Amino acid sequence: MQYEVTIRVLPGEETDEALIKGKILRELEGKAKLRPSDITALTLSKKSVDARRGRLSVVLRYTVYAGEQPGSRPVPEWKQADPGRRVIIVGSGPAGLFAALRLLEEGITPIIVERGAEAPERKRDIADITRKGQVNPDSNYCFGEGGAGTFSDGKLYTRSNKRGDIGRILTILVAHGAEKGILTDAHPHVGSDRLPLIVAAVRKTILSRGGEFRFHTRMTGLAVEGGRVCGIFAEPVPAKAEEPVPAKAEEPVPAKAEASDSFLRADAVILAAGHSADDVYEYLAAGKAADPEGREVSFAPPLEAKTFAVGVRVEHPRELIDRIQYHGRGEAASMGAAEYRLVTQEGDRGVYSFCMCPGGLIVPSASAEEGLVVNGMSSSGRNGRWSNAAVVVETRPEDVPGEFRLESGDQLAGLRFRRALEAEAKRQGDGQKAPAQRMVDFLARRDSASLPPCSYSPGVVPSRLDLWLPARIADRLSAAFRAFDRNMRGFIDGEAILVAMETRTSSPVRILRDPESLECATLPGLYPAGEGSGYAGGIVSSAMDGEKCAAAAARGI
Repeated sequence: MQYEVTIRVLPGEETDEALIKGKILRELEGKAKLRPSDITALTLSKKSVDARRGRLSVVLRYTVYAGEQPGSRPVPEWKQADPGRRVIIVGSGPAGLFAALRLLEEGITPIIVERGAEAPERKRDIADITRKGQVNPDSNYCFGEGGAGTFSDGKLYTRSNKRGDIGRILTILVAHGAEKGILTDAHPHVGSDRLPLIVAAVRKTILSRGGEFRFHTRMTGLAVEGGRVCGIFAEPVPAKAEEPVPAKAEEPVPAKAEASDSFLRADAVILAAGHSADDVYEYLAAGKAADPEGREVSFAPPLEAKTFAVGVRVEHPRELIDRIQYHGRGEAASMGAAEYRLVTQEGDRGVYSFCMCPGGLIVPSASAEEGLVVNGMSSSGRNGRWSNAAVVVETRPEDVPGEFRLESGDQLAGLRFRRALEAEAKRQGDGQKAPAQRMVDFLARRDSASLPPCSYSPGVVPSRLDLWLPARIADRLSAAFRAFDRNMRGFIDGEAILVAMETRTSSPVRILRDPESLECATLPGLYPAGEGSGYAGGIVSSAMDGEKCAAAAARGI
């Protein structure tokens, strides 16, 4: 027999087996009359912290086995790839990597085309952002092996439990080196120090079964034959990209296939390029592909504008957040850095915290020299001096200022607005030093005479965010901070700092696809996947979406 039981213990008691078994037996008294010797196994399925109403406890959910043993969840069987069946995957983020693994279950060869570098080289490119203020537009926090999540925290929590099998994704990660605790933690987290090693292990699995990786390779166009996508055009990207030529925001030039570009043939293409691949959106908006010989083929742009969010990173001393969340309880030291999740409605738009990084850092996340973007990350230990989170304002297509719309129904207006905000942050900063303001000064609408210590390693410079942020953003942030402080006393603090801009929580564009076949609405044979498609957000939901698209592609070839 199996029973599901939830119990509460005090911090430090979660390792006391006798105490836990006693609590479980008491919980089961009304369901089953069990003796301690009847319990053959206990499996912890979830662990979380409850610090509400001044009480601090650890909530543990167990599966209790009586007279039987639990079976371990099997890892999928990955077959040797058939070189005669090929699917190109554009992007090596979680959607791309898990799509490749899913294809290998069917014996199909995945060919992953990635504009960025492998993780070790990517680390050096990321370090150059801090050391030299230089952004490699093809290898940075957004682009490269593992995608945007590899070096920006590695959170695995998702509420998208209807999109796929979350446990399957976590099991595969554990098989490639993740800690087994992610299978039971309520908010599982790998950490940016460990995730690159896991990503490399996934790459090794794919290569060992006959899959291919082509790093430093950028897709420049889609190849269409007989009304279906039959491959891509691609070009090599130098390991150290040359200085980019700034493009005019109002006149985006879509990437297109040239005669010198390499044509890569495949039975299908999975597009998992990520939410920062502006050139991919611009290419699709232009509606011009080519056949394998380079002759132009037109298609209807399969895009629609969607809701996204923009705001700032908010950072506090970790000790302050821990004290607020754990109500000053000393025994909370064993619980690790505290988390929070905050949300409010201000002027009929949601304002909420996102990607909260307890004991973490603020990092530079621009993917072009022309802009400045910040993100957050934590190591696996989550033991840094600060805790930070994005606090962002819901931004609907109708909220985008008219100056960014080139025509009625312009699907890329939100993209241009995002770029403009990032460019303004760059102007307000100094190189990759970010514009920042104390929270109390932002609320009081005054200069910050000085800034508190901040984890953002390129550095911060004082700036009047309250003046240059769009009023609809700044006013809602101000109202939200006051609302958050009512629910989380102490959130407004003299040492709290706002760092701009946080603009990459999700894509402002969705690539339309058929809900059944998952093929692109106007380009059969193309399967948009992951965050860049507009159908996922975060590592786990993107991985599940990549698996779904790979399964659909396998059925279609």
